[in-house]
Amino acid sequence: MATSPDIATRHSLMAAMARELAAQSSRDENELLGSATASAVEQIPGAQSCAITLVARKAITTVAPTDEMALLIDQIQTATAQGPCLQAASEWTQHIVRVPDYATEERWPAYTSAARAQTAIGSTVSFQLYRSDSAMGALNVHSTEPQAFGAEAEEVGLAVATHAALALFSARREVQFASALASRDTIGQAKGMIMERFSIDALQAWELLRKLSQDANVAVYDLASQLIEADHPLRAPR
Repeated sequence: MATSPDIATRHSLMAAMARELAAQSSRDENELLGSATASAVEQIPGAQSCAITLVARKAITTVAPTDEMALLIDQIQTATAQGPCLQAASEWTQHIVRVPDYATEERWPAYTSAARAQTAIGSTVSFQLYRSDSAMGALNVHSTEPQAFGAEAEEVGLAVATHAALALFSARREVQFASALASRDTIGQAKGMIMERFSIDALQAWELLRKLSQDANVAVYDLASQLIEADHPLRAPR
């Protein structure tokens, strides 16, 4: 079956967005998520505002809101401890959480009452962004119109959320990898100093470093940094 021009255009725009997010994977995480929320408003039919809700160790954070309404909606949910964005960000089974019409919504009375009183919101759809053992998230899209999000909006929203999650995962992996390399280099330098100073081999130097770490209750990396600094103190620039 032939693809309609509108669908073909949308797929092309989504592919461009995916390439953009992938290209930004080594950039600041907040900047990356800002691109995702801006793209969501641009790409998802009916979307007027967007934000990302992150939940980690019971702490709730709003990231990259496109406007004041998106930020306020998240703040109301945090204050009332209920709402579609929190549900999407914290329940594994809820990949999409819909609020078709705030005038008739009954699931979260404290949240919906405050949202209607403080904003002009009409409908919301939240997409689970990612989930791990320690952190979860949701991409939340809002409109002042009720019934603003249909099947096409949900299809596009899932794609946007998936692209954002993959780019975010890639960015975090790069940061973790760079940190691991830096730690390895620092520990290796400290081991080399110990080997030279005490005429021992690499295994013995590691065991000595590990025992010193345990005795002092200091992480091996921190201890290695302290040894290097003590042997080669950094001089403040003139």
